[in-house]
Amino acid sequence: MTEDSTQIDSAALDKTFDPTGIEAKWYAHWEQGGLFRPARPDAAPFTIVNPPPNVTGSLHIGHALDNTLQDIVIRYERLRGKDALWVVGTDHAGIATQMVVERQMEARQDKRTNYTREAFIQKVWEWKAESGGTITGQLRRLGCSMDWSREQFTMDPHFTGAVVKVFVDLYNEGLIYRDKRLVNWDPKLKTAISDLEVETQEIQGGFWHFRYPLADGVRLADGRDHIVVATTRPETMLADMAVAVNGEDPRYQSVIGKFVKLPITGRLVPIVADDHADPELGSGAVKITPGHDFNDFEVGRRAGIAAADMLNMFDADANVVQVTDGLIPAEYLGLHRFKRDGVDGAREAVVAAMKALGLLVLHPGKADAEGNIPMLEAEARTIQTPFGDRGGVVIEPWLTDQWYVNAAELAKAPIEAVKTGAIEIVPRSWEKTYFNWMDNIQPWCVSRQLWWGHQIPAWYGDDGQCYVAESEEAAQAKAGPGVVLTRDSDVLDTWFSSALWPFATLGWPDQTPEMVARHYPNDLLISGFDILFFWCARMAMQGMHFMGDVPWKRLYLHGLVRASDGQKMSKSKGNVVDPLGLIDKYGADALRFFMAAMESQGRDVKMDEKRVEGYRNFATKLWNAARFCQSNGITGSTSVAAPAATSAVNKWIIGEVVETLAAIDKTMEDMRFDAAAAAIYRLVWNQFCDWYIELIKGQFDDETKAVAGWVLDQILVMLHPFMPFVTEELWEKLGTRDTALIVSHWPKPEATVDAEAQREVEWLIALIGNLRGAKVELGLAPGARLEAYLPEPSATTRGIIERNPGAIDRLARLSAIHFAPAPAGAAMQVGAGDASLIVPLEGLIDVAAEKARLAKGMAASQKERDSLDKRLSNPAFVEKAKPEAIDKARADHAHHSAEAERLAAALARLG
Repeated sequence: MTEDSTQIDSAALDKTFDPTGIEAKWYAHWEQGGLFRPARPDAAPFTIVNPPPNVTGSLHIGHALDNTLQDIVIRYERLRGKDALWVVGTDHAGIATQMVVERQMEARQDKRTNYTREAFIQKVWEWKAESGGTITGQLRRLGCSMDWSREQFTMDPHFTGAVVKVFVDLYNEGLIYRDKRLVNWDPKLKTAISDLEVETQEIQGGFWHFRYPLADGVRLADGRDHIVVATTRPETMLADMAVAVNGEDPRYQSVIGKFVKLPITGRLVPIVADDHADPELGSGAVKITPGHDFNDFEVGRRAGIAAADMLNMFDADANVVQVTDGLIPAEYLGLHRFKRDGVDGAREAVVAAMKALGLLVLHPGKADAEGNIPMLEAEARTIQTPFGDRGGVVIEPWLTDQWYVNAAELAKAPIEAVKTGAIEIVPRSWEKTYFNWMDNIQPWCVSRQLWWGHQIPAWYGDDGQCYVAESEEAAQAKAGPGVVLTRDSDVLDTWFSSALWPFATLGWPDQTPEMVARHYPNDLLISGFDILFFWCARMAMQGMHFMGDVPWKRLYLHGLVRASDGQKMSKSKGNVVDPLGLIDKYGADALRFFMAAMESQGRDVKMDEKRVEGYRNFATKLWNAARFCQSNGITGSTSVAAPAATSAVNKWIIGEVVETLAAIDKTMEDMRFDAAAAAIYRLVWNQFCDWYIELIKGQFDDETKAVAGWVLDQILVMLHPFMPFVTEELWEKLGTRDTALIVSHWPKPEATVDAEAQREVEWLIALIGNLRGAKVELGLAPGARLEAYLPEPSATTRGIIERNPGAIDRLARLSAIHFAPAPAGAAMQVGAGDASLIVPLEGLIDVAAEKARLAKGMAASQKERDSLDKRLSNPAFVEKAKPEAIDKARADHAHHSAEAERLAAALARLG
């Protein structure tokens, strides 16, 4: 469908601005009219893809930020005449979705294992059909102008075909392989999970010290017959395979290559030299369990232990199982790793055994009231412990066979792309982080032990071979007749499939090649920095490998939305903000403008509901200004170019539009959303609503009506990407339109800034503003009429005064400005441009008392300012105080500094 061609008629604006009905009406109009679809085949394309939210998800404040920024860009480019496509869809979210469906089953006393895999997957599809579209409706409420006609899902048939092709091709190229390595294993969900799905929590735990006897009568240089090792995980000693010491540590050089005999198992394990052991920490010796610790895994490999030979002492439930050398005593088999339901686990059993053997080193605790010092089995420690974000249990590093991608090879092209500028990362400060991760990238584990997801296209034959193919028929053809095949039961990590998002959503590899050619590479990706590696970098890898080009030309990384005190939002802290609640309260436009105004490159966004409310007031102010214009015969413009203007105020406001337009274009090019929002806010609130409307009141000639209508139109267009609903409503109501605002045209004023008119109006604004401020400071009534004296005005100032008697009288409340010396007596000075006007105060205020009041207030503010300055200059305060205390001190310092300056200026006015 082409651009909206329905004529939209003007109508009187309601007295009160109410966003609720406006938002529902206009979103339905845009979507039903096909106005989000690219419909300009002759125009340059502009393409972005939405980071696909989980199909289980609902709109959170991070989504609100991310999608607002994207919508600002896509609406901006659409108005600039681009053939704009915003690809939308959802991710199948393997773990999250399977958990949702399984929880529903549990509520009905049912479980997944009561069904075949196919039957369970059918239940997931049924859930998706009923409940899987929540977040897409919520994105509509935010005003996201996505092309819903092309909505994607990562389990759609065409997308699944793309995923399978990528896996098979990478396997055939030797870039996907099966290997035995450590993974983050979730014993509750019984699957490997990605680093992104691991949450580190601080847990109060213990630090146990054990004596490991040296074997064969070997002794240390100091005569000891043992090495002391320390661990936070005593249970893993059942699978220890070495003790590491630093090769430069003189205490242990004589025993490197010798053995210790492990208690409990009796296993002989070597003492190896490795820099992982820090001589300054503890005893300088470290127990090595390569099958259950990521650092130990690498130490083990450096010591020559093959992954296939590493001992794995846990099953998928984290219960102790026998290892390959058969040395774990029978009484430990079947124990859970931790104490559970009141029953001691492997940890408690190992500690008890080591204590009974006299090999547990006790440590002194805190003295009691009588001075007695207890001896404790373990040091109390706060331990950074990994938990599964969905399973909620401690993650177990687990040695298992998984599928891996050779990420180091795929990373080469994206590394070069950023170095050469083919991919521009904004802000550039993220480049260092990007390179550091990509240069040191590890093999990417892409298999998950789930039922929901893209099942890995690999079949195992009873001949002992693995056959990877796009279908079972193709696998059977490879295996040959008579070979019985069993498909790999694992599915692919969802980050693997979402890495194809920039091109698989366009129909690759089989559908709509013209779409791929036109919209790949995408122009821009906007994403949170927290998924730079999990998604963005992997899209770059897959896109460059399969498409031969970057997936997007620019990558914009925004910060997190934090609570007002700067803390990370979390349900446990109770500081999560619901964006839908804010939309209900203040409207989507207000929330969107807040997000844009607060999005400053490289910084997190602090939530501030008062500012959201303030932007609702901003929309109301524009609404009221539009009502005022409409009531005075000002309607929408029929001209793209600025109307002819002769009066200074009309020339000035046209110049303000020209400057604002240039500022928005520059800041949007630089991806400075906060600066773009500030530019349009200043034009609307300060220049148009506050000053232009005040200056033209009572002067509604044809020129002014034409200029005012044109300026209001330009405001609506420039503000539309930020506040689409209120601007579309005003656009409709202020004139008879051929198209909706969303598919209108970006401003082309074909005008310049008139410096003389700008100088004249800014002089008037300064005079009016300074006089109003002075009246407030001195306690004079705002409506008090005064006279002013200006003995020797410049020709420019004299001309401004003589041309604007009405505005000076009406707005400055000056009944006269005399070009003569002021009479003797009390007076204040008010500046405007190069002029310093003298305003007599005789009989209006007690000058001496006012001076005393101002001086007292100034002294108090100066004292507070100086005290705060000393505190903020003290390194001890800055280093030790809480961040919120420092922020408050800085804010108070700024307040008192400004107040002292204001009162000093007021004193100076009085002479």
